[in-house]
Amino acid sequence: MDARIIESVMNHSKEDGYLGRVIFQWKEKPTYFELTLQSKNSRDWNYSLSFAKESGSEEDILAVEARLEEDDELFDALIDSAMQALPAE
Repeated sequence: MDARIIESVMNHSKEDGYLGRVIFQWKEKPTYFELTLQSKNSRDWNYSLSFAKESGSEEDILAVEARLEEDDELFDALIDSAMQALPAE
């Protein structure tokens, strides 16, 4: 996997479903990215990608966005990381 996960958080409520985020570093670049996640059922995910700490290049964020769209294994690994952070109910 080309991403190094820095931090994962996930919460769940009946009203909002699953809300979480994963902060990760892409390859060896110094830029940190934040993937914000939302799902009502933990199967169909909406997400938003942004820079986590400081802005990077548009080229970098577009490359990561494209990779998330193409690589189901990467996307699933990021979701799994967030789901593992879900507090026990």
